Amino acid sequence: MKKIGEMKIVSQKEIAKNIFQLILQGKLVSEIERPGQFVHMKVGEGIDPLLRRPISICEIDRENQIMTCIYRTEGKGTTWLSKKQQGEYINVLGPLGNGFPVQMKSGKVALLIGGGIGVPPLYELSKQLRNRDIQVIHVLGFQTKSAVFLTKEFQRLGVTYIVTDDGSYGEKGFVTDVLKKQNFDFDRLYACGPTPMLKALEQKFPEKEVYLSLEERMSCGIGACFACIRPTKDREDKKGYRKICSDGPVFQAGEVIL
Repeated sequence: MKKIGEMKIVSQKEIAKNIFQLILQGKLVSEIERPGQFVHMKVGEGIDPLLRRPISICEIDRENQIMTCIYRTEGKGTTWLSKKQQGEYINVLGPLGNGFPVQMKSGKVALLIGGGIGVPPLYELSKQLRNRDIQVIHVLGFQTKSAVFLTKEFQRLGVTYIVTDDGSYGEKGFVTDVLKKQNFDFDRLYACGPTPMLKALEQKFPEKEVYLSLEERMSCGIGACFACIRPTKDREDKKGYRKICSDGPVFQAGEVIL
């Protein structure tokens, strides 16, 4: 259920180059249903910037009503957000969107693949899968060593492969290079990251159960403005499109055109 309210900043720190970890506390946490959902944050006090910023949810602590968000500073809005301090309050709308399904039989194997700022939503997903006695394998891709984060956290949950474009940390190359080399045996694939990566995964595993979380610029975050639509692959689909903010951001592979 979507709600809007003030959340208190418990802490904020830079954990990699231009990557910030923001920990918030508030009643809204109890409304989060699935890993992979996100929130819309009001980063200014007035009308500048006018639009809220979509921020992914990395971790949930329902008992203490705490959630951890990780984001990258890319423009004025996220830069303003990064300047906020412990004890301040942020107006938050959420939880928004549809997240990853976690229902699987115990003993199954889940392959989680993340690219860059698409990595954070996979952490809560991995935790919830582990709680269901699901074996998790992580393949995480970054541009360079200075952009790498959460490696130790993922390693505590399961086997973790790190790859960087320039080879400055982990293996050199892309997540798809790790897949070719390791030839994993798995029951379900989850991925979040840039569209070219998601498209490559969709094409590589047409016979597998695959769930993809799309990254997209958003305006309203609630499906009202039609700024983040993707056409559906099924030509018989009467609607013909899906809204990433409200129908997604998670879709089963083959539902929308990447």
